[in-house]
Amino acid sequence: MRALQLIDDRRLEAVDIAPPPAPAIGEVTVRIKAVALNHIDVWGWRGMAFAKRKLPLTIGAEASGEVETIGPGVSGLAPGQLVAIYGARTCGLCRPCREGRDNLCEHVAGVHGFHLDGFAQERINLPARLLVPAPPGLGDVAAALAPVTFGTVEHMLFDNARLEPGETILVHAGGSGIGTAAIQLAKKTGCTVITTVGSAAKMEKVAALGADHAINYREDRFEGVIRKLTRKKGVDVVFEHVGADTFAASMLSLKRGGRLVTCGSTSGVSAQINLMQLFQQQLKIFGSFGCRMENMANAMLKMAAGVAQPVVDSEVTFEGIDAALQRIENRDVFGKIVLRMG
Repeated sequence: MRALQLIDDRRLEAVDIAPPPAPAIGEVTVRIKAVALNHIDVWGWRGMAFAKRKLPLTIGAEASGEVETIGPGVSGLAPGQLVAIYGARTCGLCRPCREGRDNLCEHVAGVHGFHLDGFAQERINLPARLLVPAPPGLGDVAAALAPVTFGTVEHMLFDNARLEPGETILVHAGGSGIGTAAIQLAKKTGCTVITTVGSAAKMEKVAALGADHAINYREDRFEGVIRKLTRKKGVDVVFEHVGADTFAASMLSLKRGGRLVTCGSTSGVSAQINLMQLFQQQLKIFGSFGCRMENMANAMLKMAAGVAQPVVDSEVTFEGIDAALQRIENRDVFGKIVLRMG
């Protein structure tokens, strides 16, 4: 069967690999349907150093698939069933895993597509406990966006920031995959949504998703615009995932007692914090990584109910993967690029 593997920095190849054996106890063979591309794929592709990586490495951290074969001891899943796949190989035994706090697993083996072989392969054996069934009527692309795109946003907004109706939120990079999800979910919660984008065309698109105000960060300092929009009060919540380029101004954009939740650092991993501002304004900063499997289930229910919809920039095959990753690196996308597997 075919798999898409990272051979060296910025070198991906479609290769033939052996199909998986019969699933072991507690495992399921999944036929991969769609893989959603993320910045984590770009990091690996461009050679960002991280522990435990061994090349060649099959890429893909976010995917959906169809259950093909059920292993011994598995219940609650059936052949032909569409599932979203949790992207980290958790232990399932530690206290956080038992309590449903999957992204705090104490013995996680790594993230698929980053430390471990990922999902850009035709079939894979996986522990059944890492598969979240999709609700009836949900498509494979929407299910593929549940583990990272929508799951991450659910965890950031509702588990961490505790977003409430009537609040004002700043969503950075509104044209990104998680940005488009955050705009929709925050607006459906009953919030005023302000977002940053990098072009006039994206301003129109985020408005169509429900953003109340869009700021072109290439033309205006967003913190100044927010000061005017909020009558100098600031926003209740900042949805931050850009990193060094925006972090200080994001903190300036918060009202007294405001919350900043961050899950990414695409512009750099180090940022300075004004400690006096932090304690005098009584700000709260939340680090957020991945999601719980319950977040995935909730996200898929919302997509199936029409509360929010996946925003897909384009679909590609193996042959278009390099250009797709280059576009993500250059921020030349609106929504998600999806690798179509079958």
